[in-house]
Amino acid sequence: MASEKQEDGKQDEPKTGGPQEQPPRVKVDDSGASCSYANFCRVTGTPEELIVDFGLNSQPFGVPTEPVRITQRIVTNYYTAKRMLHALGLSVQRHEQAFGVLETDVQKRVVGKPQG
Repeated sequence: MASEKQEDGKQDEPKTGGPQEQPPRVKVDDSGASCSYANFCRVTGTPEELIVDFGLNSQPFGVPTEPVRITQRIVTNYYTAKRMLHALGLSVQRHEQAFGVLETDVQKRVVGKPQG
């Protein structure tokens, strides 16, 4: 099969169309990335962008009496958000297949819950 010419003048590799063909991987440089822990997430948005705030809730049970301090904010478009939703869903699904269902209701996870 003939290779195709890209707009920048470079030649693509010939397409084989085989079932084992892997999509090209994106190279990522995460050397400048910062890492922080979050147990709080708030999602807001506009018609054009999605805003995801992450923070640490020091009082995770009940309604916090102190404000949750937002430490990271991600602003993205809805196309990227949808791809992220898909990737997160797959990751959670794999985790649950390996380790069991994740219960998100804290009250159902509490051990030694008082009777009555």
